[in-house]
Amino acid sequence: MTDTSDFEKRITRHSGSNGSGSPDVWGIYEPDTGSIQYLCADPETKKAAVIDVVQDFDPKSYKLSTESMDHLLDFAKEQGLTVDRVLDTHPHADHVMASARLKELTGARNGIGEKVKDIAELWRGYYNMPEAFNPERDFDDLFKDGDRFKIGNLDMRVLLTTGHTMGSVTYICGDAAFVHDTFMQPDSGTARADFPGGSTEELWNSLQAILDLPEDTRLFIGHDYGTDERDTPEWEATVATHKAENIHLKDGTTKEEYIRLRDKKDKTLDLPDRMLAALQLNLRAGKLPEAESDGHHYLKLPVNKF
Repeated sequence: MTDTSDFEKRITRHSGSNGSGSPDVWGIYEPDTGSIQYLCADPETKKAAVIDVVQDFDPKSYKLSTESMDHLLDFAKEQGLTVDRVLDTHPHADHVMASARLKELTGARNGIGEKVKDIAELWRGYYNMPEAFNPERDFDDLFKDGDRFKIGNLDMRVLLTTGHTMGSVTYICGDAAFVHDTFMQPDSGTARADFPGGSTEELWNSLQAILDLPEDTRLFIGHDYGTDERDTPEWEATVATHKAENIHLKDGTTKEEYIRLRDKKDKTLDLPDRMLAALQLNLRAGKLPEAESDGHHYLKLPVNKF
């Protein structure tokens, strides 16, 4: 990128409802981690789900703050929206989730895919913390593939889309699908699959399941980092556009070609700088562990395991 100025700003965009059964969607780009936070709202009732909201975390000082979350809640209020659901697509490796804080502030139910229990078990081993993490305590809803619920008058469906993690889910609401770390924008391809519990083959299968949605479905991704040719964050493209233009798996790409390309790319990538701290919080819905005798909270981080 020749000019990163737009990637250093918080940007909000509206993707309007296309009629009956179609939600209003607002994406809010968070510049520190390249994450996109979403509001998915019923135009009739003004009830909304918030999806993958960020709790700010400084990887140098380990200081947590709520600027991004507060901005989203203020924006929802300005739009006359009521937060009815707090949703996350997976335990994020690049940012700390705001799920528990949002639940406390809004009274809304918080949820994530049920396979977070498997991810918690995996990371108990990495942290050598056999008693840590209780997703059934920290999340109101642990969604299974095919589960359905309402956002106002709109139907929301859960699709299990593993690969980036072993428990990732996509939320589908009418002609909008929140596909987290599966697709990137068409000019950037797809997400990585090399984290513990990840699988390139499973990611391929998940990508194909998403591409089986109607061609006019709006796909809203989890992150954007730009390209050498594009210096403005983007996060929406249709199924049809991905089929025609996605650089990793546009029409005609074979499974073998994709797995070879994705695995080669993943071998060049570093771990996110927040990952080992973020997962220890996100497996608690973004909450800190209990304070110790001095009143402060502490994280336990593995050394020489990655």
